Amino acid sequence: MPLPEQSKTWFVTGSSRGFGRHWVEAALARGDRVAATARDVADLADLVERYPQTVVALPLDVTDRAAVFAAVEEARARLGRIDVVVSNAGYGLFGAIEEVSEADARKQIDTNIFGAISLIQAAMPILRAQGSGHILITSSFGGLMNFATAGLYGATKFALEAIGEALALETQDFGIKVTLIEPAAYDTDFNGSSSASADQISAYDKARKRTMKVFEQMPPGDPRHTSDAILQLADMDQPPLRILLGQYALPMVRKAYAEKLDTWERWSSLSDTAQ
Repeated sequence: MPLPEQSKTWFVTGSSRGFGRHWVEAALARGDRVAATARDVADLADLVERYPQTVVALPLDVTDRAAVFAAVEEARARLGRIDVVVSNAGYGLFGAIEEVSEADARKQIDTNIFGAISLIQAAMPILRAQGSGHILITSSFGGLMNFATAGLYGATKFALEAIGEALALETQDFGIKVTLIEPAAYDTDFNGSSSASADQISAYDKARKRTMKVFEQMPPGDPRHTSDAILQLADMDQPPLRILLGQYALPMVRKAYAEKLDTWERWSSLSDTAQ
């Protein structure tokens, strides 16, 4: 891959595995500089060994707001600037709404939503001062349509969609761009150690099976194949606000949105009476 005309400096959360890991490696491989963060910085040791001059590995739990601000400032101090901010840290919580405990729900929201908010708020003063920057937010096609027994996870992604949309409107005067990354199913660690499951109630077994059947018909993509798209987005002067990743995403989202529009239209006469 040819080097960009001017290398970029990245700040990426959730860099130890999955999408974040592949995106960090791709950016480093083309000569960019990266502040890569992970809860266990030892997971990034091989990157430091391979790219000692261009990677800064920082320990970070995005639920620690003060630590997020400190990490962003350390990255700016050591690298001089930040061009691309990638809010990627997060995990999946599986369980029906009734099954999910309050503690698990709060932990999911704290990580997936407040972690992103903290990162954005930490980065914004730097990007505004530069008059440039690109914020990439890892959402999901599950932030556009939801699934039984993945409701809390989907809720966090719906929230990120709203946050990203508002942020794009708020930052358009500052030269700052925002893109929501909406992957379909990929062979990451999403269903492994990067996920949590609620205690199951047997009454929801049928709903669980229906969701499993949907995903069984959607072979997971290779997360490595997303890297080039992310680099292209980072280099665009006018990137899209939203980008679906994976060939199964658009047909499913198109169907879900068609169903929503059909419902609104069929009930529009009742809606109009409420004016």
